[in-house]
Amino acid sequence: MKMKYSFRMLSGLLAAGMLAGCSKNPVTGKKEIIFMSQEKEIALGAESHPSIVATMGIYDDKNLQSFINEKGMAMAKISHRPDLPYKFFIVDSPVVNAFAVPGGYVYFTRGIMAHFNNEAEFAGVLGHEIGHITARHSARQQTSQILGQVGLAAGMVLSPQVRALGDQAQQALGLLFLSYSRDHETESDKIGVEYSSKIGYDAKEMADFFGTLKRIGEKAGQTIPTFQSTHPDPGDRKTKVAKLATQYQTEHPGKYNVNRDAFLRKIDGVIYGNDPQQGFVENNQFYHPSLKFQFPVPSGWQYENSPAQFQMAPKDGKSMMLFTLAEGKSLDEAAQAVVKNFGLKVLETNKTTINGNQAVVMVSQQVEQGQNGQAAAATANTLQVGTWLIQYGSNIYAFHGVSLAGAFASNEGQFRSVAQGFKSVSDGNILNRQPERIRIKTAQRDGTLKDVLKDNNQPDGKLDELAIINGMALTDKVTKGMLFKTLGK
Repeated sequence: MKMKYSFRMLSGLLAAGMLAGCSKNPVTGKKEIIFMSQEKEIALGAESHPSIVATMGIYDDKNLQSFINEKGMAMAKISHRPDLPYKFFIVDSPVVNAFAVPGGYVYFTRGIMAHFNNEAEFAGVLGHEIGHITARHSARQQTSQILGQVGLAAGMVLSPQVRALGDQAQQALGLLFLSYSRDHETESDKIGVEYSSKIGYDAKEMADFFGTLKRIGEKAGQTIPTFQSTHPDPGDRKTKVAKLATQYQTEHPGKYNVNRDAFLRKIDGVIYGNDPQQGFVENNQFYHPSLKFQFPVPSGWQYENSPAQFQMAPKDGKSMMLFTLAEGKSLDEAAQAVVKNFGLKVLETNKTTINGNQAVVMVSQQVEQGQNGQAAAATANTLQVGTWLIQYGSNIYAFHGVSLAGAFASNEGQFRSVAQGFKSVSDGNILNRQPERIRIKTAQRDGTLKDVLKDNNQPDGKLDELAIINGMALTDKVTKGMLFKTLGK
């Protein structure tokens, strides 16, 4: 069956390529085989959007949203693909990032908005992300991956020697396509210079922002060799983009705007860092002030919080726990949805209460289907899941503790301890915890950035971070009346 499927997939894709023929890339003008139509690009973006929102959330700032819509649509009109239905969003994440998906969907995190220091920096990154869309990078990447992966899959079916080297081959394939991604990033940098310049911004500021990105990476200990990164080294990009911007302005003399003060006023009040109202960990407890609950996080476990779920796991990676909102209006409905959605075979189920809340506890195994459609027998790789469904207020929450079936007994006590620690929280210090925000101040005297930050009672431990946020060095000169960023509630 597997061999037949691989051959069918391969022949079908080859046929698709023959039917699609060569299309001309709207940016490069070069002919290329693309398996993804424009209609599919648009559909893919629309399909991806709900998942992105569920994972990251939308940041509610109408004025800032209006600004990115205005600049985004202005840039879309002068782009190589003005007919796409572009949409622009600020997502509620502290991570410094921007990204695009096919069909015209462009996203900026509130984290990156907080780190821009003028409109020109924003416009450069906006142009870069729209460039990914107009140059059809996702479609080109998908086509390359399909061709490579299908060829590899067919080889693994046909050759025992290749099949034995599957993991190594997959890793090599991944490295091959990293080079395409770096090429795409470089191409998008060039497009970003062009697009931001065409709507009147100084693309040299885009180059300066790569300096900020490099400093953020170095501070976080995230410096990695250029070859291993899907994005070119920010330091390299700063130099290259500065040359591209200078070349563009030499060939197209004119007035190119920066608009520093106007932008800084727009981001005054933006949340910086994690928003405690969306949940935070403190003293080995996860607190969610908005939903008014808490539960323990085992000491030494790593964790990740998002609007859709909270994940945590020990460093050895041999087990994990997932906490999320359950489907269904009752505990019985929620239990049925869990079994259906995860393909589980229930081994035992019990009703109980957890700190006064009605609950259902299930132990299940993830079922794999055999060739006859029947559930396959458990193997050494079978996953076992402990599920605690808890009715709290008008919601039903689910804890899932997961490990290999053979190790489940040794992990079950830890899973149970976490789930049974779920309870309400009423501590005002927790419920009223407020995030840090970007606060724009005006320098009251001439001095250095460090001087004016100290004048505004910024703590010593935050000064280096504030220098990065301001895109400056602490020793840089600040003149009276100049705007700068601080952090406050």
